[in-house]
Amino acid sequence: MANKFNAPRWDIEAIFPGGSASKEFADFRLGLKKDLDATQKSLENLTGKIDPSSYAGWGQFILDMQKIYMKVYQASSFAGCLVSQDVNDADGHKIDAEIDVYNAQWSSMMTGFEEFSIKVSDDQWDEFIIAAKLADIRFFLDKMRERAKSKMAPEFERLVLDLAIDGYHGWNRLYDKMAGDLRADFVVDGETQSISMGQLAPKMDDPNREVRRLAFEKLEESWESRAELSALTLNSQAGFRLALYKNRNWDSILYEPLQAAKLKEESLEAMWSAISKATPGFQKYVDARKKLLGIDKYMWYDQTASVGKLDKTYSFPEAEDFIVEHIGSFSKEMGEFSRMALDKRWVEGEDRSGKAAGGFCTGFPIKQETRIFMTYTGTFGGLSTLAHELGHSYHSYVLKDLPIFASRYPMTLAETASTFNELRVKDAALELAADPGEKLMMLDQKLQDGYIMMCNLHARFIFDKAFYTERKTGIVSRKRLDELMLESQKKAYAGTLDDNGYHKLFWASKLHFYLTGQPFYNFPYTFGFLFAVGIYDRALKEGSAFAKAYKELLADTGGMMAEEVAQKHLGVDLTKEDYWADAVARVMSDIDPFVELAGKSDD
Repeated sequence: MANKFNAPRWDIEAIFPGGSASKEFADFRLGLKKDLDATQKSLENLTGKIDPSSYAGWGQFILDMQKIYMKVYQASSFAGCLVSQDVNDADGHKIDAEIDVYNAQWSSMMTGFEEFSIKVSDDQWDEFIIAAKLADIRFFLDKMRERAKSKMAPEFERLVLDLAIDGYHGWNRLYDKMAGDLRADFVVDGETQSISMGQLAPKMDDPNREVRRLAFEKLEESWESRAELSALTLNSQAGFRLALYKNRNWDSILYEPLQAAKLKEESLEAMWSAISKATPGFQKYVDARKKLLGIDKYMWYDQTASVGKLDKTYSFPEAEDFIVEHIGSFSKEMGEFSRMALDKRWVEGEDRSGKAAGGFCTGFPIKQETRIFMTYTGTFGGLSTLAHELGHSYHSYVLKDLPIFASRYPMTLAETASTFNELRVKDAALELAADPGEKLMMLDQKLQDGYIMMCNLHARFIFDKAFYTERKTGIVSRKRLDELMLESQKKAYAGTLDDNGYHKLFWASKLHFYLTGQPFYNFPYTFGFLFAVGIYDRALKEGSAFAKAYKELLADTGGMMAEEVAQKHLGVDLTKEDYWADAVARVMSDIDPFVELAGKSDD
């Protein structure tokens, strides 16, 4: 069953052989610890010296910290791969926690530099950047200094980092373990099996509504058994975060996520405004899907059910060839890169028990490689996910020769290349489809993306804002969390789901709410999706001639605000609703063709 579609296991032995028992990885972590300790000593010798005579020393410290960051990143990525490919890898989980300590030590030392940075005048800062030859990472350093000015005294910031290891981040690890251990009994090929939540999730895409309904009920039943613990975890994480914000005098709960996103609040508001105005337009799409599915009530578990020609599947090699061909038709370099990544087995795609849910692309900056994690099940959706993650991989490839501090692009821009790839393969499949049922399925795939990005992700954002607002005044009960989630979904979905069709435990089952590394892990996806839609529209108009400009845009994502990238490469103002309204309209333009095709299928 696992090899039905010839999906591969990835090669992570090329990074560190031996998995969580790897001696090479253990030696790497030991070397990392030694580097951290040595750099800590150099920091102690620099503390307090803010005159020009210390510029060279501080400059070397920053360069050393950049090298260490690459090592922390590489170690963290490898640990993440270990616990994703096997959620029961106990040693992998221990290593993951160990790396949290190294990351905290690195962050603590950067706090020491932040203290230095805010004590110098702007003129001295300019002088330092030039004297220390740090111009190529200036954007990173400037943003760091900007944040530092709004933080607590350095000794308190260091205390927070230390306490966060086993407190704040510990809750995140606890949730990951809890989610990984959850099982549900489900009938698979006539046999009752105990499957993970990652294996259960694709069942809600099944064309058989009874299978979808049962999968959803099993999901809610499983998370019901963990709801109180999830509520405790979410409240604890939020309490930590809000206490930190209070002591930093950060009045807005969006301050940190917007800083991380390299985005202005005006741009975010403009995007959600354009979406809110357009969302009711999905009703025609939903009504057509209801007829095709033969249902009168549209439920949470109906959103991703396939319509159209359902029997078309792709072996993994077929998916590879399709992606390489059609990505390559836009950019030869992008096609060749995708083939290389696939041939070198950078992708983990096998469907097997014990894997984590979801998909991701993670980087190994020292090796200048990436790895892709997913569970491939032969559907066109799986092909699209593979293309999506290969887009992330290409984005990293474009930035690989830049200093890592100049290649740290924000989440808002991280979805650009991935979404672009998805749009390309979906349009290619639609153009090649001769069968009306196949065309219907392809159009549905495109519209599903828009529906999820504009409704599901919006609901997450609304929930986050509401939850954090209430959490400021005390613990939010499990019952209230259910209520907030339902209220958020009803507002975001604008009546397109049935009154009884919502997922009240989504706050518990969605791991994004529990990630301590990135608060409000929601709006960057929608931003990235719509931003990429605009870029893709430009590519359609200019063809392969746009490939060079597209690569240049990606190359700037680590060194500019999102608004600056858009202005420089697209000539648009993201703080205005016009751009977002145009992007939303492009998404919605597929609704009428879908409705028309759906109507013909009834004939």
